[in-house]
Amino acid sequence: MTGSEYEHEVTVAAGPTKSQIRRWRRYLADEIAEGQIYRDLAERSEKPEKDILLGLADAEDRHAEHWRNLLGEHAATRQRPSLHRALLRTLARMFGSVFVLALMQRAESHTPYKTDSEVPREIAADEAIHEEVVRGLAARGRETMAGNFRAAVFGANDGLVSNLALVMGIGATGVAPSVVLFTGIAGLLAGALSMAAGEYVSVRSQRELLEASHPTHVTLRTAKHLDIEQNELELVYRARGMTPEDASHRALERLGYLKCDCNPSFSARPDGSQGPEAELREQEFEAVGSPWKVAVSSFLFFATGAIIPVLPYLFGATGLTALIWALGSVSLALIITGGIVGLLSGASPFKRAVRQLGIGIGAATVTYLLGLLFEV
Repeated sequence: MTGSEYEHEVTVAAGPTKSQIRRWRRYLADEIAEGQIYRDLAERSEKPEKDILLGLADAEDRHAEHWRNLLGEHAATRQRPSLHRALLRTLARMFGSVFVLALMQRAESHTPYKTDSEVPREIAADEAIHEEVVRGLAARGRETMAGNFRAAVFGANDGLVSNLALVMGIGATGVAPSVVLFTGIAGLLAGALSMAAGEYVSVRSQRELLEASHPTHVTLRTAKHLDIEQNELELVYRARGMTPEDASHRALERLGYLKCDCNPSFSARPDGSQGPEAELREQEFEAVGSPWKVAVSSFLFFATGAIIPVLPYLFGATGLTALIWALGSVSLALIITGGIVGLLSGASPFKRAVRQLGIGIGAATVTYLLGLLFEV
């Protein structure tokens, strides 16, 4: 469907108004920019993602053609896309990653077409579908980075909040700056090692649970020795979720009485290759992450976050000045990490940033007041 074929109820007999020209030019510029973003992302992708992204780009071109036809001669004057689209296009060219897809998901969900009655229903529907397509593409990347990303975010935020609270609490007692400094460094090392150990045990245990549920090839090795009259092999497949009929059929395949492998979803195929169920399990392992990678990420990111509230004392600041400096620098870091989490999750970066900031400042305030109260 080309732009001229979209049905619309806009009256342009007397020519578009100045307000319509401005709005339609902005729509045209944004559609062109979005189409280019998807093409830039496609250049860095492989099939089938590449074909999907190019399909989205073609759809944006159709939308652009619609606004170009409505504008007529007024389309000759080019308008810059919105700052948001321009930034996305730059990011797509630089990174071409799940980060950009997450941003595009939010851009598609906040389209002005939802409230503009002059936008054809077909175009508005296309944009709603685009959001779901991008959500699906971004989900693949989120699943791949989930384990290590979780460790990085949790590690950095724990380091920021816990060591800020520790420094604020100790600093409020009026002890010497050197005491606050060494207390902060001790908190950094203890927390980083604790986080690394905890994440390693957590991820390792989760992988062991998955491995314990992984079907083995014992059915392939022992099938030839089973008694067809007392066929317990059926129970194996029923335990894996097959219906009694499918389980009986699979058992006969393993015993060699049937040749077709009609339902390969629940176990290894006769040639040893893996079916869809095994592929799904591999994806689960990828989502959990590597225990050592997660442990190292937790240590490094906790240490990175925990060093920030200690920096004022490393540079010689003392007293209230050092505490204010620590509070300000940690607040900025919490806003950044919260915003990144919001962007990657497809949620509002502002709300996530405020949430992270509130949690961090709240914890630091409590320990500071306790330090003032007890002076110990």
